[in-house]
Amino acid sequence: MAQRLTFDDGNDVFAKLSENEPFGIIEAEARSLEWLAEADAPVPRLWCSTDTLLVTDWLPPAEPTVDAAVELGRHLALMHRSGAEGYGAPWDGFIGALPLDNSPVDGRQGTEPDDWAEWFVLRRLEPYLKLSRDNGALDTTDAFRVGAAAGRIRLNASPPESIARLHGDLWPGNLHWSTDRCWLIDPAAHGGHRESDLAQLFLFGGAPHLDLIVTGYQEVWPLADGWRDRIPMHQLHLLLVHTALFGSGYRGQVMAAVDAIL
Repeated sequence: MAQRLTFDDGNDVFAKLSENEPFGIIEAEARSLEWLAEADAPVPRLWCSTDTLLVTDWLPPAEPTVDAAVELGRHLALMHRSGAEGYGAPWDGFIGALPLDNSPVDGRQGTEPDDWAEWFVLRRLEPYLKLSRDNGALDTTDAFRVGAAAGRIRLNASPPESIARLHGDLWPGNLHWSTDRCWLIDPAAHGGHRESDLAQLFLFGGAPHLDLIVTGYQEVWPLADGWRDRIPMHQLHLLLVHTALFGSGYRGQVMAAVDAIL
């Protein structure tokens, strides 16, 4: 449950109460918000949190604007460039209501940039492929093809770069357009490859003014050649999360991404 609360002095806050959700999900969001705020990312201010309650600034909604889109792109680039010590994060994560394994591969706390593909496959693809297979959203043939796409990612990953500080669940629904700017909400923050955040902005119809978001981003930290061709590879994680959570209705999008990778 989430709602706007107004105090006697007229100030508003946004309160999220965890009901029938996994233990630790509020803590994961709180730690994500704090970690992104350290990089001056456009996330709402965290006022307080408990095991079941999270309170942040109330941000009045508004229509997306050109200026806010360009500014968002610049802020995303700066957030990504602030970096992370390793892939994943030092807390147990969640993506929706599903666990998000933030641990490093082979117990290494500080992995090198060229290890990203192995970490991405093991921590961001395989767990949700298994869940999607177990719930019947993907059949044996589908799972085989996803596995083949994972093998292709291991061989042809995105160019090595410094580890980026990611929002981690940056589909367009987690952009909150307000009266002063566009804010990032509901993060599943971790260290990863910056193209993953940007690729998720293209999902489900794409974010408003997406080309201008990219323009603002490129002004601050230009993307490597061929980044648009790698969008399906980075989208595969969140698409598999959707088949794991919601079933076969997202199968077509998963397999379209797989076809593009292969």
